[in-house]
Amino acid sequence: MKKVSVMLVAALLLSTGSIFANDSKKGVEPAKNPNLSEQIGNYLNDNNFDEEHQGYEAQVLFMLNDDKEIIVLSVDTDKEDLEGFIKSRLNYKEVDLNSYEAGKKYTVSVRVAS
Repeated sequence: MKKVSVMLVAALLLSTGSIFANDSKKGVEPAKNPNLSEQIGNYLNDNNFDEEHQGYEAQVLFMLNDDKEIIVLSVDTDKEDLEGFIKSRLNYKEVDLNSYEAGKKYTVSVRVAS
């Protein structure tokens, strides 16, 4: 009888622990802001590049100012039209971030795809 009561208490403790470990807001999705890469992708998404431009790549170095605006510092690519496009689409565009560090430098890869 003593073994049964010990087993019952152990089972009760294990099930109670797993109940508290579950997320109480399981069915509720938090409001999601797109991350920085997604927001940059949205700014660059609508373009007029055709099939001959597919595969173009660039490394974009930028920072965010105090107003949460993108400041493009450099675009590392050998395609001048891609460099101009990126600078015109991203420079001084505001992003929606909950937390960020003004003046911190970021790098993002950009590739033209269909």
